[in-house]
Parts: sequence; C-alpha cells; structure tokens
Amino acid sequence: MQEMGRGLTKSSLSQPKRRLVELMQRINFGRIEGLVVRSGEPVLDPPPRIVREVKLCAENGPRPETAKEDFALKAQVREIFAHMEAMGDGVIGHIEIKHGLPFRMIFEENAA
Repeated sequence: MQEMGRGLTKSSLSQPKRRLVELMQRINFGRIEGLVVRSGEPVLDPPPRIVREVKLCAENGPRPETAKEDFALKAQVREIFAHMEAMGDGVIGHIEIKHGLPFRMIFEENAA
C-alpha cells in the first residue's frame, strides 16, 4: 500500500474524497457504515448509513475545520485514502470517527 503524500490538502482531493472528509467532520463522533469504494474512491450516492455518537454535556457539533476551504490533511485521513486506493473496489463495513477523523476501518477481504 502506497502512503499518500504528507503535503496533501483538502483542495487537492477528488470531489468524492473531499465530500467524505466533510462528512467525517460533520459527524465528529460516530461511524459511517456500508461505504462503497469504486476504483479507490468513496461512493456517497446513495449515501452510506451514519450512526452518530452524542456525548452528554459535551460539544457535539461539527468540527470547526468544516468551514475551512482548505487545510493540510491529517495522517489518519491520508492513511484511510491509501487503504481505499489499495482496496480498489469493495465495501467498508464501517469507519469509526473520533474528533472528525477516521479512527478505525473495518472491511472484509478474501483470503489469499
């Protein structure tokens, strides 16, 4: 799996990847379930299932970065996109989101 470059920014992403970054920022805490990946790109139409986690007596709104047009992508975002590119085509069972960033990704693959 080839890791995506360190200098990668939101504006340098394809439209589907940019939309996924924005979705993760809006979720903040929770998970995305059943995300289809085609040719290494997330498919958001039809939309995947969103499960939101609400922390009581805490900030539950979207991440402040959601309003920014551009910013450098964190390592977790670069890594999940590298996994998607390596996957090619498939379905990600779920992506756990913490603080607007992908924390864990679970998917099935065939044994070699």
